[in-house]
Amino acid sequence: MRLDDFDYDLPPGTIAQHPVVPRDRSRLMVLCGSRIEHRRFEELAACLNPDDLLVVNDTKVIPARLIGEKPTGGRVELLLIERERDSVWRAWLGGSRKPRAGSTIRFGAGLTAEVLARDERLWRVRFESTEGAVDKSLERAGTMPLPPYIERPPAGNDVDREHYQTVYAKRPGAVAAPTAGLHFTDRLLADLERHGIRRTRLTLHVGPGTFQPVQVERVQDHVMHEERFELDESCATAVRECRGRGGRVVAVGTTVTRVLEHCADEKREVAASRGATGLFVFPGYEFRCVDAMITNFHLPRSTLLMLVSAFGGRERILAAYRAAIDAGYRFYSYGDAMWVEPS
Repeated sequence: MRLDDFDYDLPPGTIAQHPVVPRDRSRLMVLCGSRIEHRRFEELAACLNPDDLLVVNDTKVIPARLIGEKPTGGRVELLLIERERDSVWRAWLGGSRKPRAGSTIRFGAGLTAEVLARDERLWRVRFESTEGAVDKSLERAGTMPLPPYIERPPAGNDVDREHYQTVYAKRPGAVAAPTAGLHFTDRLLADLERHGIRRTRLTLHVGPGTFQPVQVERVQDHVMHEERFELDESCATAVRECRGRGGRVVAVGTTVTRVLEHCADEKREVAASRGATGLFVFPGYEFRCVDAMITNFHLPRSTLLMLVSAFGGRERILAAYRAAIDAGYRFYSYGDAMWVEPS
């Protein structure tokens, strides 16, 4: 397949710059067979059966964006990507001129970072703090790493710290939100429980691999960066029990989909596992675990759109995107959602 096969035109103003409040008042496009329905996310229970299982990603977004000052006085931006050990992180550095290895970057909250060395396209940096624990200083000095297509400053750091995070976020480590989960509220989760809908968790710490641009013309030549995950025995058991009662495994987002498919074998059985996955899903992939998917509307030519197209059919998904644009849906991280069943 060619990269152009996953392109579409998105009119200006369609990209959501702010979240919907409350979260579950966002719109939900329901794609079932050839039929499209337009609902609100708070009506999600209408899509589910009592035997179904919702699988969510409980990763927690860290305030990974830091603005600092080089010894020369120049401004430098740092985006934390992955903790290597203790106070050493792999990070992306941006600025007019990159700092040299051995130099020190100063931030607020008594925080400094020594630039150690370049590792492929990332840098290794070691943090120190004069105002207590390093992690606490990182929490105070950092801001939420909003995607670049949100073309505004953080809407008050506390606001985005709340809204660019799922209500069930538990395990810190992501540098981007698993956005399909942003639509859930505590009220909606309680409503789903009253309807008998079961829920389980896994963890995938969203990193740059999820959003890395595809820079090859042949889709199958693209290589995903690995991201860390954990699927524990309670999640594996919940999936197995769902299969036993004839329910559907519903993945809340592409990150959940990738972990479930990574951990599923040819018999469609899921085993507990932890590690890293570089699974790249595009049309032609045969799904082993996921029966239905909740997802946002994704960027053209992205691996996320390719995964959803693999699940729902490329032409069918692109037609649904055109319908969403015509109907005024909001796109990307703070945008609206889709319920997708296989074609």
